[in-house]
Amino acid sequence: MNTQVEDRIDDLEAKMAFQDDTIQALNDMVGKQQLELDTLHRAVELLARRQADLAATMPGETDDDEPPPHY
Repeated sequence: MNTQVEDRIDDLEAKMAFQDDTIQALNDMVGKQQLELDTLHRAVELLARRQADLAATMPGETDDDEPPPHY
C-alpha cells in the first residue's frame, strides 16, 4: 500500500510540474500579447491623430448650397 501512495504522489508531482510549466508559458505569452496590444493601441492613436490633422487641412464642404464661384 505504501508504494501505491508513493506512486500517486509521484504522479501528482509530475502533473503539478507540468501545470507549473504550462502556467509559466501562458503567462509569458500573455505578457507578450499585452506589449503588442499596447504598441497597436499607440499606432491606432497616432493614425487617428494624423487622419484628424489631414481632415483639418483639407477644404471642407460648406453648409451653403451655392455653386462654386467658377460657375
